[in-house]
Amino acid sequence: MSTAKRSAGILLFRVVADGDGHPDVEVLIGHMGGPFWAHREAAAWSIPKGECEATEEPAAAARREFEEEVGLPLPDGTWVSLGESRQSGGKTVTVWAVEAGLDPDAAVPGTFSMEWPRGSGVLREFPEMDRFAWCSPDVALARLVAGQRVFVERLRVHVREGHAPSEA
Repeated sequence: MSTAKRSAGILLFRVVADGDGHPDVEVLIGHMGGPFWAHREAAAWSIPKGECEATEEPAAAARREFEEEVGLPLPDGTWVSLGESRQSGGKTVTVWAVEAGLDPDAAVPGTFSMEWPRGSGVLREFPEMDRFAWCSPDVALARLVAGQRVFVERLRVHVREGHAPSEA
């Protein structure tokens, strides 16, 4: 039995037209919470995702983690597999894209506790993600941690190669 860590997540997207009228996407990503990420923008954002429990199916973990991290139910929509990617730390991440709208200002992110400042003995609570934003692929690629950028690239190919823009 493998002890490798696995995570799963959902990348919400909406189809928009690029400058030439061709279909492109905007994706919803979240800025990681806590003191380590507080003053960072580049490579400090993530797809809402989290670890799979030992016997949990990745799709179930993706839905659970989206709802925990964003604090809202996952909107209805067709799930598009974006596959998996092995991260630099050895974790395998599986991501699905779902075309749906969501108001980032309505998010109520889950929290985690950690000792802060380190060595103080004081436990403080921080949001798992402290803000969310719809981003163009180029902005998302600059903001996302390196190991998650491949999912935006895969989604963009999917949309450009056959997905018609959504009707208003």
